[in-house]
Amino acid sequence: MSQISITSPKHCAKKGGININNRHKKLFFTFSTFFSGLLLIIFLVWLILHPERPEFSLTEADIYSLNLTTSSTHLLNSSVQLTLFSKNPNKKVGIYYDKLLVYAAYRGQQITSEASLPPFYQSHEEINLLTAFLQGTELPVAQSFGYQISRERSTGKIIIGMKMDGKLRWKIGTWVSGAYRFNVNCLAIVAFGMNMTTPPLASLQGTRCSTTIWDYIE
Repeated sequence: MSQISITSPKHCAKKGGININNRHKKLFFTFSTFFSGLLLIIFLVWLILHPERPEFSLTEADIYSLNLTTSSTHLLNSSVQLTLFSKNPNKKVGIYYDKLLVYAAYRGQQITSEASLPPFYQSHEEINLLTAFLQGTELPVAQSFGYQISRERSTGKIIIGMKMDGKLRWKIGTWVSGAYRFNVNCLAIVAFGMNMTTPPLASLQGTRCSTTIWDYIE
């Protein structure tokens, strides 16, 4: 009598069948390795090319007019000329400036209307000269404005601020990032004595400005 040996399907799968679980594990391992390597490369590139904030310095601020009318409301007419330098400190990262709005301020009060500067591209370690002529026509100011100006004029100087709001994009090789908001704050000490009546009234020295980069917006 011959002996019949029956092998179960489970046994066959172990010997000669395709192990589906092993295939899934290999695919998962390959994908995980590739994804981890890609993240590591991106991290290393960002670590090496991490862009530094642009640097701004206010070299000169000239006041041509600062006239206050006091009737039922306090209105200011002004004209201010600003000159500043913009520097890209990065060695491998360029900067696109898409939008630049500049205005002058005094003790937190805006004393000129906003002026728009043309957009431009700033290459690696490049320095650009920016100028803006700012004017204000019947701008409302606080009632204490005239008193504050008179008080500072008696000391022979006045401190005015320059504020800039804008958007920028980073350029690394051919890749260009989305837009980021940024703002710049500068202070200038302008000679403004009691016997100084002929404009312009010029700043006494240049100042370094502070730059803040805000969140990615698009």
